[in-house]
Amino acid sequence: MSLLLKIGWRNIVRNRRRSMMTISAVAAGALAMLLFAGYTTYIFLGMETGYVQRSGHLRVFRSGYFLYGTGNPAAYGIDDYQSVMRLIGEDPVLKPMIRVLTPTQSLMGIAANYSGDDAASKTFIGEGLVPSDRDRMRRWDPYHTGNVFAPDRRLSDADESRGLIGSGLARILNLCVPLALANCPTAPVRSSQTDRPTVNTDLLELAARDVDTRRSVHQAPQIDLLAATVGGAPNVVSMTVGGAQPFGAKELDDAVVIMHLALAQQLVYGRSEHKVTAIVMQLDRSQGMGRARSRLAALFKEHHLDLEVRDFGELTPFYGQVIQLFSGIFLFIALVMGVIVLFAVVNTMTMNVMERTNEIGTIRAMGVRRGRVRAQFVVEGALIGAIGATCGTVLAVVSGAIINHAGLTWIPPGNNEPIALYLYVLGRPGLLVGTWVGLVLVAVVAAFMPANRAARLPVVDALRHV
Repeated sequence: MSLLLKIGWRNIVRNRRRSMMTISAVAAGALAMLLFAGYTTYIFLGMETGYVQRSGHLRVFRSGYFLYGTGNPAAYGIDDYQSVMRLIGEDPVLKPMIRVLTPTQSLMGIAANYSGDDAASKTFIGEGLVPSDRDRMRRWDPYHTGNVFAPDRRLSDADESRGLIGSGLARILNLCVPLALANCPTAPVRSSQTDRPTVNTDLLELAARDVDTRRSVHQAPQIDLLAATVGGAPNVVSMTVGGAQPFGAKELDDAVVIMHLALAQQLVYGRSEHKVTAIVMQLDRSQGMGRARSRLAALFKEHHLDLEVRDFGELTPFYGQVIQLFSGIFLFIALVMGVIVLFAVVNTMTMNVMERTNEIGTIRAMGVRRGRVRAQFVVEGALIGAIGATCGTVLAVVSGAIINHAGLTWIPPGNNEPIALYLYVLGRPGLLVGTWVGLVLVAVVAAFMPANRAARLPVVDALRHV
């Protein structure tokens, strides 16, 4: 084998220009595949980090909520949720895995601002949460993406009346000026009474009954939130708007309200028993998600609890769709690069066979078997593939390191602020090895066809070949 490698190397060096072009094609294929793979890995990990920061790894719902509950979250509240949280948090299997365990309440209703000259109202999608738990969840970053949020001082566990709204909702409710929002156009001044929108009198009457005497001392604006209680009766609360933030998608930006869990429960349940829509679990590592989900299912079955568990992939189908899209693109790029390498090696080895026909006839006349001739050309193809794949892998690692330290930023879909661009090339050793082995195998397959032709040449015809 060492002799075959030595002879193969000498034949590669003998045709330097042709060999270098083929090696360059293999290296370019490896470089393109690894850089795109590093980019897709960055996209996948960044999306996973964002979703886990916002919604956790797993969510516990009352059975049926995932299919039917979003239209009426109050009807699918978890009874005695604090006992359920203690059951989960004190379980010896789950306790070491859990980073954050927190309740949330989803709701829908109408948000209104009647403090100015022009009254405005808008349907909203709300979420009640524990602010301190939200801050802890937003610091989850095991993949070191750098997408970590500082504690949000606009929300506090101690102040149940404060909340956040989407910047689009702030614009609709004429809160651009009170909240000092940049790039937030104010509504045009209406010239006549007929131009004014119709005021929701029911909401206005309920808001008047629930006037908060603290409005005079609060500097931040307040809005009134109307929703149906679990019994179907209308209920209204006042919320101090601590700030507004963009949510990436306009349909969310124009409707989202984030509030304290206690305020959301007061709005939805009133004086009845306070429940929650979901119990959110954020784990230390995503790798333990399957084990944690299995344990939760067993725990609920053991205690006869009518609860179900969903992971963030099920709650956000867009995540799986993006993975499928980029995986398909990567397979297409790999296929194209593989075809290019295949034809490049076939062309080079075919030319080598044609130029060395006399040599093949000579060694065959000296008693060298066909298998030996075939093996000689296959080894040359393998060497070309190995050298090219190695060069491409090294170039990909170096290029990835340069890009990672260049300070490049971009704004991915769903984000509003630029984040650092990072390529996870070294972070996937399995992909590095797989790409290298795959390109070498393609080169071997490509070299086998000309090698087989060389081995089958008749000795007499090969000797007299000109």
